[in-house]
Amino acid sequence: MTGLYYEEFEVGETIEHGKRRTISEADNQQFCDMTMNQQPLHLDADFAADTQFDDRLVNGLYTMSLAVGLSIPDTTDGTIVANLSYDNVEHPNPVFHGDTVRAQSTVTDKRETSDGERGVVTMRVEAFVVNRGGEDGEDDHEETLVCEFDRTVLSLKREDAE
Repeated sequence: MTGLYYEEFEVGETIEHGKRRTISEADNQQFCDMTMNQQPLHLDADFAADTQFDDRLVNGLYTMSLAVGLSIPDTTDGTIVANLSYDNVEHPNPVFHGDTVRAQSTVTDKRETSDGERGVVTMRVEAFVVNRGGEDGEDDHEETLVCEFDRTVLSLKREDAE
């Protein structure tokens, strides 16, 4: 178990998640197939070539799900009771096949449940593409924010915390 218990979350703390993932065409295709999302912007290269993006986009829900998955080892792995909500979801920039994504979570709120048995923690999760080059085609090493949302969880408290 690597996740944090309620008492270990600190409001204002930003947790940098060390795992990253490069998204392949197969990842995007499989996610679209599993969720029955046949949007041509995700799957049809000819269709996508005639859009403002000039290429297929990775499904935004896959990007969001990946951000959650990247965050779990450092936040809620083994210490979560339930995910309560995902709010204020934004996709400010597109994700393309071959992009590498990393995530970070900032604790924005925490409170004990009314019975004091557990805790509710809210985190702002941000996903960034880390390998996108600049306009001149050179890798400028700047990250691009591609997804952000608030994730609220019901967290276990340490048994010895009482």
